[in-house]
Amino acid sequence: MKTLQKDDLSSLRSLLRGEVITPGDAHYDAARAVYNAMIDRRPAAIARCVDVADVIASVNFARGNVLPLAVRGGGHSGPGLGVCDSGLVIDLSAMRGIRVDPSARTVHAAGGCTWGDLDHATHPFGLAVPGGFISTTGIGGLTLGGGVGYLSRAYGLTIDNLLSVDMVLADGSFVVANEAHNSDLFWAVRGGGGNFGVVTGFEYRLNRASNVYGGPMLWPMEEARAVMTDWRDLILKAPEALNGWFGFLIVPPAPQFPQEWHLKTMCAVVWCHLGTREEAEAALAPFRVAHPPALDFAGPLPWPALQSIFDELFKPGLQWYWKSDFVTDLGEEAIDLHLRHGAKLPTMLSTMHLYAINGAAHRLTAGDAAFAYRHANFVQLIGAISPDPADNERMIAWAKDYWQALHPYSAGGGYINMNMEETEDRIRASYGGNYARLAAIKAKYDPDNLFRVNQNIQPASTAVPPPASAGM
Repeated sequence: MKTLQKDDLSSLRSLLRGEVITPGDAHYDAARAVYNAMIDRRPAAIARCVDVADVIASVNFARGNVLPLAVRGGGHSGPGLGVCDSGLVIDLSAMRGIRVDPSARTVHAAGGCTWGDLDHATHPFGLAVPGGFISTTGIGGLTLGGGVGYLSRAYGLTIDNLLSVDMVLADGSFVVANEAHNSDLFWAVRGGGGNFGVVTGFEYRLNRASNVYGGPMLWPMEEARAVMTDWRDLILKAPEALNGWFGFLIVPPAPQFPQEWHLKTMCAVVWCHLGTREEAEAALAPFRVAHPPALDFAGPLPWPALQSIFDELFKPGLQWYWKSDFVTDLGEEAIDLHLRHGAKLPTMLSTMHLYAINGAAHRLTAGDAAFAYRHANFVQLIGAISPDPADNERMIAWAKDYWQALHPYSAGGGYINMNMEETEDRIRASYGGNYARLAAIKAKYDPDNLFRVNQNIQPASTAVPPPASAGM
């Protein structure tokens, strides 16, 4: 690895229209910061690209100088994969152009967009792309890992609505990948993460989603077993228009919550229904009757309001440690363990979520795209979160204990968008039975593994044989 000199940086600056930020600049610390404040890395330079030409120049510069290379879109990556030590960061945050074609029901969005940007552009047309759960998340990372969100049961994963990508490859070339062109690459980016190049533009299919009926219902922990069991049974067979994720949380001491519940551990379901108010209330009435919520905030609201409902709670700059698994069957023994560990949330912001990924997300098979866990019904996220680094040791221990207890009941691998830095075995398991094909495509498009600051897939020529337990 080369140490960059002043002349090298001058050369990079001369190639870019965008800004090159280095350790001597006053705003360097702000520029290198990512969503997870637990990550503290110091890149040699940050290339804040403004167009594809800047990205091409930056990729060529990193390759030519044998530098570690990280690519940042929204910067939400749990393990901070949008930044690296002593290397180059390609920062796409200035590339946020969006073009909506309402007649074709498609949208093209640049790689630095967030879901809030995309919702802002598409909502006036009553249309949306299935995204995630927080609007400040970048579209790039979430899409490339699969894309689980409120609309997954109705319209599939984000990748199921991806029509085409614009990419800069490791050799600096620019390509378009879709079903007709570079179809192997298009297959790989739909779940294979950032292993294959820098995606500078995404084209998506748009779906009807204007006003929805959604929001949280909360119950005391004494009712958690019954709520969790009946939520599981409902969401496995509900009409695809209905979704809702289950979670454990501590009620923040905020004005919208009655004081009697402040700082109490509760269970919750956050609903999303795409029908009319009457249809949604009819669908939820049996659940409300069986389990009258202690707090009920579900009601009609614009789609962007639901996707941004937790933005203020989970602002950038918190300490994050998260673990994930795919789950096919949520049996009684697993529920027992969830109740045991979920009752011990170590900090006010720590949480556990179970996201449903059945319904429309099950229409494709594991071989249709790189996302391998089409048979799973849920994504489990264990999130240890605090503003105070002094909490890190105990909350990380809680997250690891929780995950280790539940992992034997999982489908084997984790959702790469919600993994931390993982072992080689764990990474292989998270790509499941698609790993070998992904490694071969990696060898074709990035044989030297330039794009390795990610949940890394080693090129087939250098990949070690998988352990017997990997895959599905």
